[in-house]
Amino acid sequence: MAAAAGPARLVRCGQKDELHRSGLRSGAGAALHGLAGAKKWLEWRKEIELLSDVAYFVLTTLSGYQTLGEEYVNIVQVDSTKKRVPSFLRRAVFIALHTVVPYCLEKGLLHLEHELQREADDSRTSQSNPALGLSSRTLMRNWIQKQVADLTEQQKKTVLQIVYVLKQCVPLLHRLHLAVFYISGTFYHLSKRITGISYLHFGGLQGEDQSIRSSYKFLGIISLFHLLLTIGVQIYSFKQKQRARQEWKLHRNLAHQKNTAKEKTTGRHSHCTLCLEERRHTTATPCGHLFCWECITEWCNTRTECPLCREKFHPQKLIYLRHYQL
Repeated sequence: MAAAAGPARLVRCGQKDELHRSGLRSGAGAALHGLAGAKKWLEWRKEIELLSDVAYFVLTTLSGYQTLGEEYVNIVQVDSTKKRVPSFLRRAVFIALHTVVPYCLEKGLLHLEHELQREADDSRTSQSNPALGLSSRTLMRNWIQKQVADLTEQQKKTVLQIVYVLKQCVPLLHRLHLAVFYISGTFYHLSKRITGISYLHFGGLQGEDQSIRSSYKFLGIISLFHLLLTIGVQIYSFKQKQRARQEWKLHRNLAHQKNTAKEKTTGRHSHCTLCLEERRHTTATPCGHLFCWECITEWCNTRTECPLCREKFHPQKLIYLRHYQL
């Protein structure tokens, strides 16, 4: 007699599949490491993991066989009607959503964030972020570079904020889906929920899963509450950062206006030798030269010496002159 597979079986199936996929990834990575060396392994690590996962599901799900996890708990995939095995196209879409789409999303966000930040800070190079993988040789990276080059400065800032929000939302979406799974007891993976692939269990005690559904529902409610609490904390932290940033801008503008007014009354002007503009937030180096706080701190990111006399000093030795008057 067939019945819908309970959450306990689906969890054990997912854990068993993940165990075998991890072993396949580890073996493929070790083979590449032994043949091509550590450098190539670091560059192609993500791609090897992707190919290993695709190979695992192609040899099992796409070929019409049970995965090792499904065989372990004796469950079978069915479509939304629960009367037929999922079609070849449905299984192919599931594999793409489960393996290829997460890889492309992760790589795309990493490349996009790197390009936008590189535009703002030219000192960063593609080698500074090992998570990017294939440096500038990938088609995805070249396409993103062309798209970013056509954006204005304001658009780049907006897109960078969107990338940050997406990177925060994707893990939260997975946690939300997991909480819903604990409560409903179906669709352990988001890709199966999208494609409508569920499971039937054959044989065994049918009351076994029913006896622990209440425990999973309770776990789902706790997970959902914890997720809402996490979102609330992140929103509060974001608002606090925005408020602090606005207060700093207001303080900086007011201080600049006061300094400008005083300089106009005295007829004297001070200029920073780095930006060649009126000095704001005057900061002194140990050797006694004065610069803008933003200018000298940015200078110290690359060189720990005075721009004028080349005397070496540690950035911690900079002195911010809060009430300095020219």
